[in-house]
Amino acid sequence: MQPTELVTLNMRELDRLKVIQAVVDRMLKPGLAAERLHLTVRQIERLVLRYKQTGAAGVGSAARGRPGNRKLDEVTACRALVLIRDRYADFGPTLACEKLRECHGLTLSKETVRHLMTDAGLWIPRKQRPPKIHQPRNRRSCLGELIQIDGSDHRWFENRAPACTLLVFIDDATSQLMTLHFTATESTFSYFEATRKYIEAHGKPVALYSDKASVFYCNQHASTPDKGVTQYGRALYELNVDTLCANSSQAKGRVERANLTLQDRLVKELRLRKINTKEAANAYAPHFIADFNGRFAKIPKSAFNAHRPLRGDEDLDLILTHRVLRCVSNSLTLQYDRVIYMLDDTPQTRALAHHYIDVYEYPDGRIEIRANGSALAYRQYDRLSAMDQGAEVDNKRLEHVLALSRQVQMERDNRRISGSPSRTNQGEPVKPKMRANNTRKQRELKQIDMNAMMLRSAELRAAAVGK
Repeated sequence: MQPTELVTLNMRELDRLKVIQAVVDRMLKPGLAAERLHLTVRQIERLVLRYKQTGAAGVGSAARGRPGNRKLDEVTACRALVLIRDRYADFGPTLACEKLRECHGLTLSKETVRHLMTDAGLWIPRKQRPPKIHQPRNRRSCLGELIQIDGSDHRWFENRAPACTLLVFIDDATSQLMTLHFTATESTFSYFEATRKYIEAHGKPVALYSDKASVFYCNQHASTPDKGVTQYGRALYELNVDTLCANSSQAKGRVERANLTLQDRLVKELRLRKINTKEAANAYAPHFIADFNGRFAKIPKSAFNAHRPLRGDEDLDLILTHRVLRCVSNSLTLQYDRVIYMLDDTPQTRALAHHYIDVYEYPDGRIEIRANGSALAYRQYDRLSAMDQGAEVDNKRLEHVLALSRQVQMERDNRRISGSPSRTNQGEPVKPKMRANNTRKQRELKQIDMNAMMLRSAELRAAAVGK
């Protein structure tokens, strides 16, 4: 074995060489060698023959030093690179791969395109890019100009109660806590309640700054008149308050850092005061806010307060609701949340057929149907409860027909009771020889009973229709 031959072998081939050498020296059988190398016996015999003929080089791969069978030819690679450099220099590898296939007929894998662009300096892998630098942003100049909001899901009562969510409203200019609201989850109605508390205490701010949660941001634009605006965004638009969504957590870092402070200080304060419920925590929140702001609040650059009072035509009860559009059917019904609502039959409601009207759902669960600025009277249709047939199907005369059906069923039951062999022959044992005859008679009686019942039902229904 030449030392120069060992240099060309990798570690896997060196292990294979030791096993093949043992087979040649008759220290190991080919079957055991095949099991150890996870090869077949015939392949072991081939390797032994190549080793005897060429030495250690026969154990190595014969394809070493030659181009791979799947290597991209230079002409195709050069053409793809020229097209990418001329037309798709600012494209990513995936999009550039799609355009090469769709527009130029070059079917390459995205990893091949990625390597071509990386080697040509047209694409820098994410791991090799320099980290982004988030420079600090200056505070706003006055109170109420920008309010950062966020929800923090945490065990605020530790092990004394289940985990809940704290909605935090903090001013960007002064770092003052404006509102703290404990709720079960971070939902639209929870933010409605917190926003009502904020507006009633301070007024309307200029803008609210939030993340891209589903309460604030709609990824897919719906085919509704709202065009993808969330319920919370619609309510703030009616209040003339702007909504801004941050692209990262660092953009609204003041409320994020405030959450960390609250998860330390507020948890301990709730423990010292033995507060274990959300209601008690919401009652204590104003006292904690006053103490927190006295310790950590900053002085704004401007003494101007940007909060605005509510106008006379702004009703928080109507604005802070979940509002959807529903179409009125010909029968003056509409469906919302898998419940059917029936409007009262009036000339005004008849004019609303095939028109969309608003369905308001309030935070307390009340449902209100409004059209043209006024509430409409309605009844909730429950398919499972008992119905007043005279009121529901008076126009179809189903009550009279069902009464006739009940009469036919009663006559059929009476006929069965009076003519049943099991009741007329009580106490008398049935002889085995008569069992077949009794079964045949029962079948005949049942057929006669069914024919009579069908004839009687047809007569009664004909009479009902004629009546």
